[in-house]
Amino acid sequence: MPTLASPVDTATHGDYRIVNPNPLYRFTGRIEHAAAGRYHIYAGWFCPWSHRVTIARELAGLHDAVSVSYVDSERDGRGWAFRERYGPDPVNGFALLREAYEKTEPGFDGHICVPTLWDRSTGAVLSNDYRTIGIDLATRFGDVATPVVPTYPEPLREQIEALTGWIAPGVALEPRLAEFEERVAGRPYLVGDGITEADIRLYVALIRHGGLDAYPNLQAYARHLYTVPAFRDTTEVFAV
Repeated sequence: MPTLASPVDTATHGDYRIVNPNPLYRFTGRIEHAAAGRYHIYAGWFCPWSHRVTIARELAGLHDAVSVSYVDSERDGRGWAFRERYGPDPVNGFALLREAYEKTEPGFDGHICVPTLWDRSTGAVLSNDYRTIGIDLATRFGDVATPVVPTYPEPLREQIEALTGWIAPGVALEPRLAEFEERVAGRPYLVGDGITEADIRLYVALIRHGGLDAYPNLQAYARHLYTVPAFRDTTEVFAV
């Protein structure tokens, strides 16, 4: 039966810390056998890396094929948890996301993060590598669902990676804003004629950056993407 974690309590549990950060993303499995209902995404509304994945899921037409649930937005030393605000873990009934990692690797001492991709068939974490989960959702489910938008088409992959492959945790966006401001002038998307993985990456960074008043083209670009249901319905706060 699903359970909920007790409230955040740093006095008792301390602050979250990573005991062994090498490698930071320890689970790097890829989706090889796509099947409806097999995979579940543990995400966080607050997390731009989760946001990439949830947008990709919607654009890949996987709303009913790949399930998703959300951890609470606050944590203590126990890591991310399931609480009343976003509900319990519907797959395993875990109170803490840590339990999924420890079930996969007993004694796990690494980073517990979202997004985490859970494989129901093996009863284990397949991946916590945000860099590949969304791409797999976009490219591995052609026999399961018809994509709303093919966001990682083969002919555009090199351009997508060259333009936005550097966007990652801790990498400042500010030095490249002028470049992107010029690129989206008079065009709705970064690469090609439709939404791609490049737009997903930039959008989740822009809406968390703030200060876009100085970049009217980027502001209009982000607002345009927000009108697309896959972006709007996965965005908790939009203040652009």
